[in-house]
Amino acid sequence: MTPSDLKGFKTLNIEKYRLIAKRYAQVFTVRYNIKREYITLGIPVFLAICIVLAGVLTGHTFTTKNDSGQVSEADSKKDAYQQLLEDMAAEEAAKRGEVVQPEEPLAEAEDEKDKSKDDLDHIMIYAVLIALIPYSIDSYIQKKLLKRREVAFSEFLYKLSELMRGGIDPVKGVVTLSRTTDLGAIAPNVQEAASAMLLGSSFEDAMHRMARSINSKLVSKYINIVVQAAYTGGNVADLLFRTSEDMRTVIAIEKDKEANLKQYIVIFYLAQGIIVALAYILSTSLLPLIQGVGLEMLGGGNGLSEINFERGFFHMIILNALFGGMIVGMITEGEMKHGMKHSAILIALSYVACVTLILSAGGGMYTIKLVSGDGQQAIGGLPIQEPIAFNVTDFSGKQTPGVYVEMTISPSGIISGVMSQENGTVEVTPTPGEEPGNYTVTATTGKSSATASIEVVGGS
Repeated sequence: MTPSDLKGFKTLNIEKYRLIAKRYAQVFTVRYNIKREYITLGIPVFLAICIVLAGVLTGHTFTTKNDSGQVSEADSKKDAYQQLLEDMAAEEAAKRGEVVQPEEPLAEAEDEKDKSKDDLDHIMIYAVLIALIPYSIDSYIQKKLLKRREVAFSEFLYKLSELMRGGIDPVKGVVTLSRTTDLGAIAPNVQEAASAMLLGSSFEDAMHRMARSINSKLVSKYINIVVQAAYTGGNVADLLFRTSEDMRTVIAIEKDKEANLKQYIVIFYLAQGIIVALAYILSTSLLPLIQGVGLEMLGGGNGLSEINFERGFFHMIILNALFGGMIVGMITEGEMKHGMKHSAILIALSYVACVTLILSAGGGMYTIKLVSGDGQQAIGGLPIQEPIAFNVTDFSGKQTPGVYVEMTISPSGIISGVMSQENGTVEVTPTPGEEPGNYTVTATTGKSSATASIEVVGGS
């Protein structure tokens, strides 16, 4: 056996196995009524649910703390109280002549570990994209194929009318077209109908089978007209010709309608972009001012200052992308399922924009460092003698004015957040509580924080 014969033999075997696999797939689909949606939507949705469940079971949760790294007042008091107990224990041990080894800061590592798993909302977005993208791609491809089939069927009607003008009956006309003419997207459907008629099926049964295989409401309507015309007699060729022209007109009207409705797609995409831009402006400009100077004018509002507005904007934008895409599909194509592709695109683009702009707004953009005023001694209930100074810089090390810095003092005391000055400096004069002990002043901006300590030696 020559190499060319061996190559031909392998090609023949591959084609044989391909036809066998296709035949068994068709039998399985017909017997169990398997629809495309079971594969393109059911399996991805199942995988998405498994991903979310795996995330929950492995300890991933929603974000419960502000991404900026600030902690609540209760946590600060708890940490300061724990530090006070350790200092008292160390003093007692020193009086007894013992040496106490400082404990390793495991709590911070545990906090960082827990924080790394506060991403269940991100996992859910990945799962939604996995669930939507396969079905969106398949529905888009199937719709394009359906449009090509409808155009090809109008051409088929025109060619069939021309054959019938020459005296050929409908059955022979379909068989002739299946053998000699390029029918485009409906060639397999016409060949299947012709084979059925050659094997004894009636013209009506074969045409209705072709309508089911094409799966188009428009084609089914015109096939009913063709079948009725073939059985009623008369000038069937002229009727088929007018039917072909009418179908072309309907297809052209549908194209014009879709073209006119595309402006709504652009509007929805622009609206989503505007929402992202507004959320970014609020996160970087207005909210820091409200959480800073605005809250001081309102008399504090520590609870409001701890709200993670950026995360709320993130969730709002993603939900708007999901449902907005479905609304686009309903308006432009008449079915919500056709909007899933728009939902997938909007979610993907919005997610990238949110992670890049909104969730990182204020986080990682600034760095704050202690400049002076650390380790002062003070009398409880009175302001400290010298202000504590911090310096705020951007990612390039340039001093940054007009940045809101949140201030906290633990375990108790009075302090307010401030805006950085022209040289990037922040100065505060806190009033510690009346209880003697160590107090911690924490300055936070974005994900960066710095601390200074105060030792209270007596009450006022």
